[in-house]
Amino acid sequence: MIEKLVEKSVEKVIKKAVKKAVKKVIKKVVEKEILIINNLKINYKIAGEGPAVLVLHGWGGSSDSWVKVQEILAEHGYKVIVPDLPGFGKTITPPNPWGVEEYINWLANFLEGVKKNYTEFKEPFFLLGHSFGGQIAVKFAAEYPERLKKLILCDSAAIRPKPGLKKRTIFRLARIGNAVFSPKHLIRFKDSARNFFYIFLRHKDYVKADGTMKETIKKVLGEDLFSELPKVKTNTLIIWGGADKILPLKCAHILNENIKDSTLEILPKVGHSPHLEVPEKLSKIILNFLANKST
Repeated sequence: MIEKLVEKSVEKVIKKAVKKAVKKVIKKVVEKEILIINNLKINYKIAGEGPAVLVLHGWGGSSDSWVKVQEILAEHGYKVIVPDLPGFGKTITPPNPWGVEEYINWLANFLEGVKKNYTEFKEPFFLLGHSFGGQIAVKFAAEYPERLKKLILCDSAAIRPKPGLKKRTIFRLARIGNAVFSPKHLIRFKDSARNFFYIFLRHKDYVKADGTMKETIKKVLGEDLFSELPKVKTNTLIIWGGADKILPLKCAHILNENIKDSTLEILPKVGHSPHLEVPEKLSKIILNFLANKST
């Protein structure tokens, strides 16, 4: 009896030690790489071995914000690639403002570069997009369905719901403000007024952006991909924070209703960034979806 207890105890300690060692190895394997795409120096992180999972971060994020999830997925047998999108992290900002289409073209070129560097990278692959990255992912899935195995949309900024009364009122005031600040002696106050307007609309990213990226976010916010949703034929998992104040839960239901082969997973009491708030829980949901053979 005592021998069996000792044996079980030793086995438990060994398993724990092995698991800890594996995690350390995985962390060491997360490598930083660089690609030159159309004269833009692109920084990205890559980890693990197995089927490819490409992660597109949100506005204001970077590959750093997905490291925890990247490590967990890599530990479970996936090659996880997370680029810093142009204009974010350590990747160079494009010389001109980009819209979603420019990011799609960049992504297609980035994938070709990854294939050259890693011959084991095969298509179709798994694509995960968060927030703005989810907007890019929807457009990519609509245009290149044959290139994807499965699609994961995490609090995706793909659509622009009709504004409520509060926002409609703010838009009217903005139009009035635009006229008020047009005279030469008041024009210097125009940018400050515009920043105030975007804060009201919870687009604080606009205020933080500067130069080219300020114009890029205006283009991106002006693009509604609602008409693209029925074109997405890839098996899709929609993950949403139930307490997301940036993109309300109704957006998740609209995506779920209009992407035919999709399921919705709601995370109660979680906000706009599940990968930072509950990375282990998010990773478990992702892994279950990736491993599920049904389509």
